[in-house]
Amino acid sequence: MIHPVILPPFFSSGEKLKHKLFEIFFPDDPLFSFKNLTVREKLYRAIRSFFYILQWLPNYNFILFRSDLIAGITLSSLAIPQGINYAKLAKLPPIVGLYSSFVPPVIYSILGSSRHLAVGPTSTATLVMGTMISQMVSEPHLHLRLAFTATFFAGLFQASFGLFRLGFILDFLSKATLIGFMAGVAILVSLQQLQGLLGLTRSTNEMQLLPVISTLFKYRNEWSGQIIIMGFCFLTFLLGAKRISSKWPKFFWVSAAAPLASVVFSTLVAFILQTKFKHVPKIGKLPNGINPPSANLLYFKIDPYMGRAIEIGILAGILSLAEGIAVGRTFASLQNYQIDGNREMLALGLMNIAGACCSCFVTTGSFSRSAVNYDVGGRTQLSNTMTGIVVLVTMLFLMQLFIHTPDVTLAAIIITAVVGLIDVKAMVNLWRLDKLDFLACSCSFFGVLFVSVQTGLLVAIGASVFKVILHLARPNTIVLGNIPGTQIYNSLYRYTDTKRVPSFLILGIESPIYFLNSTYLQERILRWIRDEEERILRDNELPLKCLIIDMTAVTDIDTNGLELVSELKMTLAKKSLQMVLVNPAASVMEKLHCSKIMDSFGSKGLYLTVEEAVSDISSSWEALP
Repeated sequence: MIHPVILPPFFSSGEKLKHKLFEIFFPDDPLFSFKNLTVREKLYRAIRSFFYILQWLPNYNFILFRSDLIAGITLSSLAIPQGINYAKLAKLPPIVGLYSSFVPPVIYSILGSSRHLAVGPTSTATLVMGTMISQMVSEPHLHLRLAFTATFFAGLFQASFGLFRLGFILDFLSKATLIGFMAGVAILVSLQQLQGLLGLTRSTNEMQLLPVISTLFKYRNEWSGQIIIMGFCFLTFLLGAKRISSKWPKFFWVSAAAPLASVVFSTLVAFILQTKFKHVPKIGKLPNGINPPSANLLYFKIDPYMGRAIEIGILAGILSLAEGIAVGRTFASLQNYQIDGNREMLALGLMNIAGACCSCFVTTGSFSRSAVNYDVGGRTQLSNTMTGIVVLVTMLFLMQLFIHTPDVTLAAIIITAVVGLIDVKAMVNLWRLDKLDFLACSCSFFGVLFVSVQTGLLVAIGASVFKVILHLARPNTIVLGNIPGTQIYNSLYRYTDTKRVPSFLILGIESPIYFLNSTYLQERILRWIRDEEERILRDNELPLKCLIIDMTAVTDIDTNGLELVSELKMTLAKKSLQMVLVNPAASVMEKLHCSKIMDSFGSKGLYLTVEEAVSDISSSWEALP
């Protein structure tokens, strides 16, 4: 029995456009939960959807509170030294790091949907923002203003992505791109912080490999043996603690507590031995009190500085979004719950907008702190609030403890943190699995090291897009054969037991047919036919009579693709070869019908399966006199 290939149901162009836009922007159908509700119920549901805390707070209990309290206190022991470190990394006053560990976590606990995401400054976005601003300005107050402004635009960009449901754009940042980018950035940061470990008082703001290395040796007369010994002792301790936690997971708290322990111990030693440590650079006095408002510091004067701040904010916003959502999804998958990417973008964006007005720089979900939050038993978003409260107490009453904290300790902590961003195993895996992914990773890595951070990222994105274009421009075509005793047709070169069907050449196209690949496909199909005819002549087999094109994997076709089908049909007719199409997708079938191309194929030009095409055409040949 021959099954007819039928046309899909008719939909107008407006309906198709509406469906396509819906699938792009609303794949999760966010308005489904509002169906069949009264206006009051819809309003209440909308408020609950925006303030996500209202969805879980009514069921909150003491057991959850106890778990979140323990997690919050543990996280603060990591957040306080990291906040100071990252402020230093961003070339900002250390107190700004603590401000950024207070306001953003509290806001996220109200708006965010991830139960385990621990919010605060992170190395990648902080580094990109700090280095790009420092390359532009050297005056500290202007640097601070531009940092807050970049954070504001980063938040605005993120919130807009969430509001207009543009999260799919982040898919252009492939994992391979980020692996190379973060490795390159980590090496540059480590080398820059090595200046602090060696005791240099002068350093370069350039974010390139050769200038940084040159600076290390140019001022080697400033190297301090005392600082070098102290720095490498702390570096060994921190890396050892990290190694212990990775090798024995039950000791996860060792690496979590190591940064705070290093800060406390170095501060005590520097305080007790003040006369011997008076030449060692220290954090110095930090002001007590909560975050001062900084909305008046935002730089909105239309000039190159503002344009640069917008550019830096967008780049930092993209990086922090990619990192935060990736971390949130990772821990959500471990606990079998879902987070809404667009909601997370909105929450992170509003958090950074508010933070920019409260003396904070760009923040997002941190993998290290989120891992600690998960391991110590954090159960809800309130663990972020607990962290913020402990940081607040520190800012109000404990700031004098940091006067004697040596800068070299913070440099060791930063190096320890960023070294973990160099994932050599992942790079080797990319080389083993996908050479083009490895190329994108390498472009990102070397672009960051030898050109600039932003150029490296743009080159890597370009390499990733090139990979997609290459796959589309040169799609795979395969020769199919029959598996004996079945009606299954598959690749002759993949399955060795498949057999060719005499007088037939059966090809499968594994790609949409667009203007980008239509010429190549025509040339490639004609080459397949030439090669098949040469093989038949060499092996003295029955002559080729029919070309069957399996279009199961052809998901779409444009006007160039339609011309390809028409021209190929005419070319083969001149060679007395029959051409048959098998199982075109709904959209492809609709376009073939509307273009009237199928009229030239006749009754034996379109089939539902390859087996039906072979059987029916073979029978028609046998019926000929």
